[in-house]
Amino acid sequence: MGTVTIAIAGKGGTGKTTLAALLIKFLKTERKGYILAIDGDPSSNLNLALGLELKETVGGIREEALQEVQAGGGSTRGISKHDWFEYRINQALVESPRLDLIAMGRPEGPGCYCAANNIIRAVIDRLGDEYDYVVIDNEAGMEHISRQTTRHIDYLFVVSDPTLRGLMAAHGIKELVRELGPHGTRVSRMFFVVNRVNGTLPEMFQQKAAEMGLEPLFALPADPTIGEFDMQGRPIIEIGVDAPIYQAVRELAIKAGL
Repeated sequence: MGTVTIAIAGKGGTGKTTLAALLIKFLKTERKGYILAIDGDPSSNLNLALGLELKETVGGIREEALQEVQAGGGSTRGISKHDWFEYRINQALVESPRLDLIAMGRPEGPGCYCAANNIIRAVIDRLGDEYDYVVIDNEAGMEHISRQTTRHIDYLFVVSDPTLRGLMAAHGIKELVRELGPHGTRVSRMFFVVNRVNGTLPEMFQQKAAEMGLEPLFALPADPTIGEFDMQGRPIIEIGVDAPIYQAVRELAIKAGL
């Protein structure tokens, strides 16, 4: 079996990073193989949810390269730019048992990044091929995934909160995937997740989701354990397997076919 690529997208504040961390916990706990986590959000906080120390980001490496070129110098020392980026990205890789992390960091500044971004995409795609699973915690929208990796996505989880606004954002991502078509990131299977649900989803909400074509629709409970972990500064990945939120994510992963 080749690498399985999983991506999480949705509007800000819906709990994408929490879902990413708990899906990774599921893979580490109940599946074999090695996992590469890609933090695609400029805020770079997936490392906190995973309990890993982050020292540098791909964005920082890209800035370093551009500044040296502009200064008339360079740190490639006779090697190709591709090899230099590969070396530096491997240096930035945070390693732990069965789980490694790379963070994309802040978006581009005013300089010219086209060539560097193309090299970075190729390096990260090649890096991902060395793992059994690649899990991408993405910022809002799908176009960012296409900028960071050309990987084919096997499972896309689009996260919403239990609001009409959240549903509309999820629908926008669904439409963007459709519009990108063969020219963008290919997505095999898409699932819609409503996070922080108290009780059951209202029938009107479910009906609205169905009208937008947001199916299959999964609900994750509003688990106070998440808030407790945040207050204590504890990594979400350390949450107990008996916690309602983990059990719900586990059920989601199994139903999705992971």
